Amino acid sequence: MTHSPSCLILSVAAAIYLTLPGCGCSRDQSGTSTSSHHAASDYYTHLDSMPDGGCVKMKIYPIGGSFGRVFNDLNQVHVDEAKKLGIAPIESPRSAWRIKRPIKRIESCGEYFVDNLTHSVPYLVPEASSLLKEIGHRFNDSLQARGGGNYRLKVTSVLRTRGAVKKLRKRNINATEESAHQFGTTFDISYTKFICDSVTVARTQEDLKNLLGEVLKQLRDEQKCYVKYERKQGCFHITARRPKQQDTL
Repeated sequence: MTHSPSCLILSVAAAIYLTLPGCGCSRDQSGTSTSSHHAASDYYTHLDSMPDGGCVKMKIYPIGGSFGRVFNDLNQVHVDEAKKLGIAPIESPRSAWRIKRPIKRIESCGEYFVDNLTHSVPYLVPEASSLLKEIGHRFNDSLQARGGGNYRLKVTSVLRTRGAVKKLRKRNINATEESAHQFGTTFDISYTKFICDSVTVARTQEDLKNLLGEVLKQLRDEQKCYVKYERKQGCFHITARRPKQQDTL
């Protein structure tokens, strides 16, 4: 669902409130939401952890180098593109009314699982929302084509307010002040943890990581995104790019 600017101050403010520690719905140790809305959806229910035995190896295709070498788009590249495609950064929920273009709330679905966010809120511009959906769809299709498995991607960070960026920098000195996450164009997908919905065909974390890398390489080659391999955070940092026809305008 797309939200108009007139209602964003309420919807974004509510989302920020719900992500604060101790506020809104909580999750049990299995990661399953305890709210009635979430409990009603299978998309929020999953196994406590990935299976650690009996895993079936998957055929993996090389991407032309290490993750660090292939996915090395600089932060400034992400930020420059985010500024052209995304919203103007918001300082706090009170300034959300200044957003001049629609954004979409993302929720756990068949393609991905939205983690319990602590420093961001689950909103993206439509282009980034569509990209995230496409990544999950291609990942699922590739997984089934190589023998199956019931896994989803785990989204760990989405839209950050300037206030959230400042708080994050206090905890992490390596966090950048000019973050592409502020523009609603950028999201992080974990490569250390994947959501296992049921044990049909057990897969290793390493194979799933490599499969995700293949998907991201394809989309990056198609000029649909920029990607940074984050070693310390254990995630792929992904920024949606403008459609090619917009680049020529």
